[in-house]
Amino acid sequence: MTDPTSDPTSSGHERQETQEPAVLPEPSAIFAPAAPPELPPLGAPDPRIAPDVPRIERPMGTALTIPETILGPRPSPSFLAVVALVSLASDIVTKLWAEKKLEGYPGYINVMDGHLMFVLAKNKGGAWGLLQGQSENVRRPFFLLVSVAAIAFIVTLYARLQPKQHALKWGLPLVLGGALGNVFDRIRYGFVIDFIDYRSDWIKKLNEGVQKIDELIQKKPSTHIVTDHWPTFNIADVAICVGVGLMAVDMLTARRGKAPVATTPDVPVEPEVLPAVTLEKIDPEARNARAAADSGPTSV
Repeated sequence: MTDPTSDPTSSGHERQETQEPAVLPEPSAIFAPAAPPELPPLGAPDPRIAPDVPRIERPMGTALTIPETILGPRPSPSFLAVVALVSLASDIVTKLWAEKKLEGYPGYINVMDGHLMFVLAKNKGGAWGLLQGQSENVRRPFFLLVSVAAIAFIVTLYARLQPKQHALKWGLPLVLGGALGNVFDRIRYGFVIDFIDYRSDWIKKLNEGVQKIDELIQKKPSTHIVTDHWPTFNIADVAICVGVGLMAVDMLTARRGKAPVATTPDVPVEPEVLPAVTLEKIDPEARNARAAADSGPTSV
């Protein structure tokens, strides 16, 4: 008679009946995002990574943070402000002088006979008389809006300069100072004061070339006036032109770099070993020695 307790079938049924049903976790507990671990303070060791291993202390003279750039300091906002204010002050002082000296008789000062003179002019438009004939309600808001946009662009671009952009470092403040000088005139007078009058033969040739191009495009006689007179300008215009020229220099030279210099690798390179067959072909003595070694000692 067999022992019922030794029956594997019966014992299996009993074990299955005595087992408790499995409890499944809630779906929210499965898909709930885990809380982010708390990070240690700056400079303190991280206890999550090998807490029992001693940490190496920071060497003396080293910084906790990486410097802003390894190429040098960025151009400071103080430099932008100083150069722009010097340009603005130069423009305002020279315009006040022109208003005082050139308003009365004879109304001009001859500096270089036939080429350079100072004469007072009031420009209600922009460069080369742009929008000169428009009404004040259109002209003034337009130039003020353009000037504010240019100033905001200059300040934003200056904040992104790299240490080696020396041309742009000087060009942007000059353009900013010139723009502020002309904006100051438009707010105060409604026009810009110009007083530098320049004439030259190369200007006449330039105007003749512009006239020919205009005739080729329109296929009729051009209305462009050929003259040796450059439009009257001021110190603010000079600062803007010099600044724009420096910006162009930066654009042409920014992506040009020196050719990489070949350096010796840090890891020594093992010399190439030629196979014995190659050496035998090159050196007859090596070939004879190899033949003698292969034949072995000769018996007498």
